[in-house]
Amino acid sequence: MTTPIFIQTRGCSVNQHESEVMAGLLKQADFDLVDNIKDAFVVILNVCTVKGIFKATREISRIKESYPNKKLIIAGCITKDLTRELAGVADDCSMISTHNILDIVSVVEETINNNPVRILAKSSGMKIGLPKVRKNKIIAIVPISEGCSGYCSYCSVKMVKGKLKSYPKEDILREVECAVRDGCREIWITSQDNSAYGTDLSKESQLPELLNEISEIQGNFLVRVGMMNPNHVLPVLDKLVDAFLSPKIFKFIHLPVQSGSNEVLKSMRRLYSAGEFRKILKAFREKIPNITLATDIICGFPGESKDQFNESVALVKDMMPDVLNISRFRPRPGTDASKMEQVKSDEIKRRTSLMTSVYEWVAFQQNKKWQNWKGRIIIDAIGKDSTWVGRNSYYKPIVVKGDFELGDKISVIVEEITKFHLLATSCNQGA
Repeated sequence: MTTPIFIQTRGCSVNQHESEVMAGLLKQADFDLVDNIKDAFVVILNVCTVKGIFKATREISRIKESYPNKKLIIAGCITKDLTRELAGVADDCSMISTHNILDIVSVVEETINNNPVRILAKSSGMKIGLPKVRKNKIIAIVPISEGCSGYCSYCSVKMVKGKLKSYPKEDILREVECAVRDGCREIWITSQDNSAYGTDLSKESQLPELLNEISEIQGNFLVRVGMMNPNHVLPVLDKLVDAFLSPKIFKFIHLPVQSGSNEVLKSMRRLYSAGEFRKILKAFREKIPNITLATDIICGFPGESKDQFNESVALVKDMMPDVLNISRFRPRPGTDASKMEQVKSDEIKRRTSLMTSVYEWVAFQQNKKWQNWKGRIIIDAIGKDSTWVGRNSYYKPIVVKGDFELGDKISVIVEEITKFHLLATSCNQGA
């Protein structure tokens, strides 16, 4: 009988990919992967600490209290500086950082034998072309680089992930081809900043060229391009927009702005202006008018005045994003922003609440454009209450009822809209 292992993942699509790789390595070593934590002897908790450690420690405490007899391994975005705080919650656990997931089998073996280990040294090994067990059989998460080229004053990504290292284009294309052969209908291109791809090796981003070559791969699939920082988009803007015209690319961009105030952006060290963000969006919308925009806003950055916050509100109303990720500023240890004068917590809460209200109005207005839309979607997720969720070519989430399977392509009519998704009825099912 093999040891049953449960993997729980928190954080971005990079974390999701690394959990899939750890699962693949463990399966290759003949361990038994289970879908329910109650059935597990070993629990691997793949955490995110980039936005702070509180959520990670809270989840670790919950698991320790609920399942005190299970062996626990903490994986993911952890550094040596964070181990003491994590160990304070679970002093008998093993730890393995994002840089060392290739060692997960040996860490599990040591943990099973009551020998907790901690492997946190930075490694230069690539995390592509590895065995994996996909969480969703039709979605392939393909990393194109690791690390970060930015120096944002509030962010700990570089401390956790290290400097940017782009993966060879040939390896990425091979990974996509394998995923398509495996029946994946969606390819998620992911990294800390997709638009930085290749800037460690050349003067400007090589993302447009990469997308063009991925689009040439034969098969029935669509590509979702993950987050792109504006400063790396600007030098290749025209080429990138043209790459998105391919029918193989979802008409969806995740372009984080973080603030509508140029003074705040400078303090954040974001390396672009609000006007340049607007320029990028205008260029995309000129050629792809209904492109789906996701962006990010931080409320209450140190030193942010009420007028500067109002500039962010005005930008959101003007740019009309379909998706807005709103973050309350929380200082992250070791960052320059943690040493700045902080905005009072009740004021941050007020600003976050106001921004949320503005966004809910914007999202509903954006979704109204899709009322009575007819077209085809890919079923890519199981919804709530016996529903399915599909995506059209603009990556809009469309909820539908019926007897479907993941990967089905169906024709639908949008009959109802909400702030966050579209409700449709199916017309017929196709290949």
